[in-house]
Amino acid sequence: MTLSSPGPETKAGRSGAQAPERSFDQRMEALAKANEIRTLRAQLKKDIKAGRTALADVIGQPPDFVMTAKVYDMLMAVPKYGRVKATRFLTHCRISQGKTIGGLSERQRTELIDLLGK
Repeated sequence: MTLSSPGPETKAGRSGAQAPERSFDQRMEALAKANEIRTLRAQLKKDIKAGRTALADVIGQPPDFVMTAKVYDMLMAVPKYGRVKATRFLTHCRISQGKTIGGLSERQRTELIDLLGK
């Protein structure tokens, strides 16, 4: 039995030709940016865990790299906050677990900052 190579059409419906070099460069730039954002978020979580940064400050004035981070994930970085406490906070503020920091309404943001300050 021999395996044949796929025809000229791929799943996306494009021919098997190489993408233009510009697209490759754009993908590489996007990957580099994503890696940078992951690194910055990891450092922020470490700073929150160590007590060098307050999550309330991050939520009040979020830097660009944290705008698409989930509120739940950031709550989990706070010392002594586990799944139960993070879920309780989100439920109290009527915030879904999938909500991002950038997607918080002013009411949600204020309510969450108040809870974190206690």
